[in-house]
Amino acid sequence: MHDYAMPPYRIKMVEPIKLISREEREQALKDAGYNPFRLRSEDVYIDLLTDSGTGAMSHYQWAALMQGDEAYAGSRSFYRLEETVKEITGYQYMMPVHQGRGAEQVMIPELITHDHMYFISNIHFDTTRAHVEIAGARAIDCVIPECFETEIYHPFKGNFDIIRLQEIIQEKGSENIAGIIMTITNNSAGGQPVSMENMMAVSKIAKHHNIRLIIDGARYAENSYFIKQREQGFKQKSVAEIARETFALADIFLMSSKKDGLVNIGGLIAIKDDLDLFRKCQTAIVPKEGFPTYGGLAGRDMEALAVGLKEALNEQYLAYRIDEIKYLGDLLREGGVPIQYPTGGHAVFVDCGKIVPHIPYDQFPAQAVCNALYIEGGIRPVEIGSLLLGRDPDTHLNIKADKEFMRLTIPRRTYTFQHLEYVAKCLIRVYQNRNEIKGLKFTYESPILRHFTAEFLPIE
Repeated sequence: MHDYAMPPYRIKMVEPIKLISREEREQALKDAGYNPFRLRSEDVYIDLLTDSGTGAMSHYQWAALMQGDEAYAGSRSFYRLEETVKEITGYQYMMPVHQGRGAEQVMIPELITHDHMYFISNIHFDTTRAHVEIAGARAIDCVIPECFETEIYHPFKGNFDIIRLQEIIQEKGSENIAGIIMTITNNSAGGQPVSMENMMAVSKIAKHHNIRLIIDGARYAENSYFIKQREQGFKQKSVAEIARETFALADIFLMSSKKDGLVNIGGLIAIKDDLDLFRKCQTAIVPKEGFPTYGGLAGRDMEALAVGLKEALNEQYLAYRIDEIKYLGDLLREGGVPIQYPTGGHAVFVDCGKIVPHIPYDQFPAQAVCNALYIEGGIRPVEIGSLLLGRDPDTHLNIKADKEFMRLTIPRRTYTFQHLEYVAKCLIRVYQNRNEIKGLKFTYESPILRHFTAEFLPIE
């Protein structure tokens, strides 16, 4: 019998959910072009598409909403948020944005100084890669090989491959590296954490080559908790102290606050001490997001975020949060379903390449399993594989992912262990009938971030 943390909260408001019939689910998926992104949420029973803005806010956050200042410029709400961000990060400059991709579209072009530049990341997530390519640069991933050995235990599968990082810089030339992006936790690797030792090594390399180090920190609190639990020398430090040490290693912090900010909308740009870069971003943010002291957010959103950023550092909350993911992962492993092991911070990543090896990568095996799980139980997951990677921006050929993952993403403070048991039972049934699953072909493919809007048909 496993021992899991108790939830450090009680539920005071509920939202009804409904499981529609199997025939209705089959029709809903057909109408959605066999793309779970296009489903109506009312046709979804357990929604594991994303943890972005889908969690529950606390009563402290709801109370803070009422304090929101609706001033266009220089609102009280902005200064409360600024104070909180400076306290957590130690950075001098901060601007709010509407969400993480808003931060990327403002910052990334400002770091590109000439043609043929590159960003290097442990793994770029989808919108980050898209903004790099839209801005005219190219994205290179540089994660450790152990990341893709899903059955072995490694405490920090999100780590940079340090040797490969140095090789890439030497090969491309440091003057052509626009930035090194440290994604914590490493989403596409399975929500896998990055160790402090690894971040320190990357920071040292970046400083040596005069390359800016950017933290993509949507889940920085979860990453800090993993460091406390798994890395020698950090047991006695608080998660907040570990987070502060993390931020000290970098130059820039970009955040989708819809994850470890515990809000439904919002994001952040924080800059350690580069006033010139801050002013460039101030100029860019006005036409893209809004005035620098609101960045696309209402005062009430900034108030809720100022509270949520601190709540996400609560160690009792984090213990339960991480155990939710572990619980679902343990149930699936006991049922024979192959997953990324150990489980990470926000989702269970199911290795669909092992479930449906008969489906080629360009028929999108993980997307096919996602659809099968929706039909089986009304559960909406998301594909993190070759569909998400898209096409090479130069050759326009489909890129083959190292792993065809299905992500079961757990919203924060939302579902109970009983909901997760239901998810496990449904997926185990899908796994037992895996030979019946068929690949997919496009009927519509958008030119960028295709997985959001694409339409398909099953291949007969």
